[in-house]
Amino acid sequence: QVQLVESGGGLVQPGGSLRLSCAASGFTLDYYAIGWFRQAPGKEREGVSCISSSDGSTYYADSVKGRFTISRDNAKNTVYLQMNSLKPEDTAVYYCAADPIPVSLLWQSCFGGITYDYWGQGTQVTVSS
Repeated sequence: QVQLVESGGGLVQPGGSLRLSCAASGFTLDYYAIGWFRQAPGKEREGVSCISSSDGSTYYADSVKGRFTISRDNAKNTVYLQMNSLKPEDTAVYYCAADPIPVSLLWQSCFGGITYDYWGQGTQVTVSS
């Protein structure tokens, strides 16, 4: 059974850090691009960051550049999203997604509407004092 499971969310004060994990089971992440998306209450889902399967290319939303880092550990079949200097506006449910998207379409997969086949159930991140 193909499954993605996010973990690592929680409540953190502004300026704090969290590391989200996206663990895959039932398939190998090696050949899949991975995207992190988030959806805040009353807002549309938005792309946060994506990483390619092949050359390690990454993209970030402008709102998180310099604060978030996406990485992958294929040996552990897991992708991470390190989130530093968190702000209240980062509060949302965070989802990871996987798809065998070629690197040439990675940006579009993050921000241009190309959908992913596999999605996790989401993990809540709340940034509040």
